[in-house]
Formats: sequence, C-alpha cells, structure tokens
Amino acid sequence: MSADSSISTWHPVARSAELSPGANIVAGFAEGQELALWRSADGAPQAWENRCPHRSVRFTLGHVMKDRLSCAYHGWQYAAGSGQCIRIPAHPDMPPPRNVCAKVFSAVDAAGMLWVHLADAVPPPAPRDDAVPPGWSFCRTLSVRADAAGVRDALAARGFSADASLPAMRGALDHIDAAALVLDAQPLLAFIHLWTDAAPGTEAMKALHVATRALRGEIEARQPAA
Repeated sequence: MSADSSISTWHPVARSAELSPGANIVAGFAEGQELALWRSADGAPQAWENRCPHRSVRFTLGHVMKDRLSCAYHGWQYAAGSGQCIRIPAHPDMPPPRNVCAKVFSAVDAAGMLWVHLADAVPPPAPRDDAVPPGWSFCRTLSVRADAAGVRDALAARGFSADASLPAMRGALDHIDAAALVLDAQPLLAFIHLWTDAAPGTEAMKALHVATRALRGEIEARQPAA
C-alpha cells in the first residue's frame, strides 16, 4: 500500500455507528489481536484486549456500566480510558489490586470508522475525516479469506489507487465510485469497508453489493489451496 506508515498503523476496525455510548460491546480484530470495542458514557471510543486480566474471560461477554466495563465471570469492573480495575463486587470494601489492569489501545473516530492503534508507543497522527469523501454512504463490510496485502493488490488490479496521505483506496466497481478501507484482521483474513457516492436503496447501491461479492470470489480463488 502506498499510504505512509503513520496512516497504516491505524486500523479501521468497525463503523462508528455500531457503538453506542455506555451500551454495547463489539468484537473486533486487527493484525490477529482480538479486541473489545465500546464507548464510555461520554461517547469516547474504547479498544481493549478482549481478555479480562483476572481470569482471561472475554470482555465481549460482559457489559458496559456507564464508564466501566464489567467482566461476565466475577463482575470485576474496569475504568474507561485507563483499564484499571476499580471494583470487585464480591469484596466491595477491599481496594482493588493496583496491578490488575486491562490492556488498552489508542482509539479514535474518523471518516465514519473506529480506528485502533496497537503499538505501545505514542500513536502517530490519526486518520482524517476526509479519509472517505464527505457525504458518501457506507455500503458494506466484506470479509475475505486472504491477507490484506493480497486484497490491496486485487483492488489495485481493478483500478483502485491509494493516495499517499489517505488510508482509503479509491476506484470503481461496476462503474460505481467507491472507497475501500482494508483491515488486516487475522492471518489470511481481511475486511474491506466499502463507501460509495451511491445513495442507499438505489439500483447503483444494489449493483455495488453484487460487484463486491464477485470481487471476493475473485480474490479467494487466487489463494493457494490449503
């Protein structure tokens, strides 16, 4: 991909609209890292390793309590932002151990997506809101059994190109303009988040859905047999 390294270290893991403040938890992946995605009560995006540090139960089985994430197993509660354990329901008068903390990743909203930075170092500048053209509509997220590099190569072969300053690849499918954000989810699994200037419910949008299924078939057909 020709986008610079400061862009490529941010991963578009989910649509921003999928996460409601103080409500649901969404599972996600980036570079093989399993994530629990949620929002605190003020709407701040949270991206945590999907593992409670107490007994390793997935956080996605738990629930959000305003600015806390509660594990489903013993109900231990962790603070938004820091991931610090702040309450153990079975021992309400006991101060929680200071060394018990969920692993927290940097997360931002931009261009209608939730982006996550996995490295421990200070993250580079986040993607801009114009990563996807203003006013464009979300089409779909397409899962592809292939590595992200192969997906980008296939898009490039279809005429999609990458702007060095933006993470999205721009091109057309079935003569319909589209922007593709490629997520490196797991080994041999990538997701393509597609945005378009076609309006929802139109024939153009329907045609784009058909074209994306054909694209997935083409990409997966190129993969070596297991």
